[in-house]
Amino acid sequence: MGSLDTFEYSDLHHLRIRLTEYSKKLNLSGCPQITSAILLLSLIPQSYLTDPMQKKIIKHFFINCGHPIRDNYAFPQNLSETFTFEAVQEVDISKCRNLLIEHAVDCFRKSFPSLRILKAAHLLNVGTISFLQLLEKCPMICEIDLTVDTTPLMPALVTVLSSSSAMISRVPEKTSGVKYKAAQIMSFNEFGPPLSNVTKLTLEGRTDVSDLGLHYISKLCVSLRHLNIKGCISVTDIGISDFISTCRKLNSLVVCDTSFGINSVQTLCSAIYDSGNFSSLLSRDKHLNSVVSNFEILNMGGCRVCESSLLELLSQTQVLKSLCLRGTDLVDQALYNFVGSSLEMLDVSNTKISGAALTYVINGNPSLKCLKVRGCRNLFPGDGCIEHGESSFPFLHEKLPAELGKMCRLEELEFGWGFSFFSLSAMEPALVSLKTINIGLGGMPGEDALKQLPAICPLLETIILHFQVIADIIVMNFVTSLKNLKVLALCYCFGDISMSSFKFPMQNLRKLRLERVTPWMTNDDLVVLTQNCRNLVELSLLGCPLLDPDSLGIISHGWPGLVSIHLEDCGEVTANGVTALLDCKALEDILLRHNGPGLHRNFIFYAVSEMPLLRKLSLDICDANEGDYDIPNYADRYFLSTLKIARCKSQRCAFNLPVSAAGSRRRSVHVETLVLVWNSRDIIRTVVKERL
Repeated sequence: MGSLDTFEYSDLHHLRIRLTEYSKKLNLSGCPQITSAILLLSLIPQSYLTDPMQKKIIKHFFINCGHPIRDNYAFPQNLSETFTFEAVQEVDISKCRNLLIEHAVDCFRKSFPSLRILKAAHLLNVGTISFLQLLEKCPMICEIDLTVDTTPLMPALVTVLSSSSAMISRVPEKTSGVKYKAAQIMSFNEFGPPLSNVTKLTLEGRTDVSDLGLHYISKLCVSLRHLNIKGCISVTDIGISDFISTCRKLNSLVVCDTSFGINSVQTLCSAIYDSGNFSSLLSRDKHLNSVVSNFEILNMGGCRVCESSLLELLSQTQVLKSLCLRGTDLVDQALYNFVGSSLEMLDVSNTKISGAALTYVINGNPSLKCLKVRGCRNLFPGDGCIEHGESSFPFLHEKLPAELGKMCRLEELEFGWGFSFFSLSAMEPALVSLKTINIGLGGMPGEDALKQLPAICPLLETIILHFQVIADIIVMNFVTSLKNLKVLALCYCFGDISMSSFKFPMQNLRKLRLERVTPWMTNDDLVVLTQNCRNLVELSLLGCPLLDPDSLGIISHGWPGLVSIHLEDCGEVTANGVTALLDCKALEDILLRHNGPGLHRNFIFYAVSEMPLLRKLSLDICDANEGDYDIPNYADRYFLSTLKIARCKSQRCAFNLPVSAAGSRRRSVHVETLVLVWNSRDIIRTVVKERL
């Protein structure tokens, strides 16, 4: 019902959010029904709904709050009283796309004077800097989370064939004459009092943040200690460097997949100057008094930093607790230069480091809880050559698993090349408290090791296996022995598993990925899965050719609360359309590819209008029954932030097989992917060579 009808025909009591004097957290995340009117309704006395004057004010606000373009959309300041909830310290309005930010901040200012933490993730309808300016009204806030989905257009990962961007119109043309002062267009020329209490700011994925934006943030948040700009691809190395040099209280930096580079490294390695005498150093030892010497978190995975810069940087990191260097040009000598002893998380995935260098770091960091080394081909002798000469500590290669077992108590482990049955046995003392294990390409623990995994790691919650040899007895052991198992991913694994592996109750399982491991799956098997895994929120099925259009009905009926679903090469699942799947109203992420040409041209419009939280959608032209899809504009996209449409072409099979064996002797070959990414400022339309 519309706001006006709701107001006329309801006592409104059932719409009030239940808050008490003891409430500490208010979590409205993922609730698209929440509006400014409902939030206000929860913060005013019930008596207002019987007072004619006050009721008239509230009714007027109800009518207009859903239309922020109108003249009279302002927050009703003339209400004489609102409740104050002193105990509320944390509010989460993430994914509340119908809640106008200006109204929400006014409510927080009036009713939550002790508010410390505000989470507003996945909201694209407000600019980053303008939102921070709005929060000057709430001076006690110290943590802000504005995370959005990270763009798939990482320069290091894709080959761009063409790209264009278009600015988003702030005011629809039909209302261009209306006065409208939205948060997105607030002036940056005059700053009020700085947000001096903000110490932690998360802007992950915000492509609308530029160097100028970082400059404003450094002026607004003068007490900032933690900044997360992971995936903010619009900022440059110079911009990050200037920010670091300005925010001298900074001690945690997450810059993965950005342009963080040599300039930023030089700033981090520069000496801290005495505020009273800028010409003198606090100490003659630059390494002990550089900017980075006080850092606790430095996550820079995917950044292009040269070897010499990494050597200098790691020689000055003394108190780091979290270090991510995945995919960088990391070499052994840089790890040998590492002087810290407080590491709790280390990610060196997809680097060229050796087991000797890694063992050296582990020896000096007994508090290590999370270790990620997938894709490291040089960890063990025989797995690859050690680059840059002989290791300084060659005898340490064989000691890596033993040192892990002796020194650490791990909670998360990601391994690949060289991981074997003997590695697992040697690490056993370190794995008693393990909650997550991820074994990738090159890891060969073997059937016996995987059978013993539940006994060695009884607290496991997440198991992810890529390219492993598995059997029914292994999977059955997982699902029957691990009572806390929440995530199970079997991807491109070899061996014989059947439905027998899944005929056991798994009520705690939340995420299930079966990718290229269950070609035998039928609708009957799918029914059994829905009965035994009742609480799934994420499902990924790849390579299940026996499924048919009835499968979608089974999925939507069995798991109506799905948040993510990926179906690829699953027979004829979408041959008759996907109407049944639209009953899963909570879906945020959908991937449908090569499942039958039954998707109508207007499918994207239909999907985003029916599923209010849908943010990510991946399709393939092969499944379009009219050969293409209509692309929504900014206003019609609802909550969508990323749209990917892959295109294939038919190609003659290279093998000289008979028609009966190779079908028509032709196969579909991927050509390119069209990627559309929206943010608060513009829409980026890109065609890439990769199949994203």
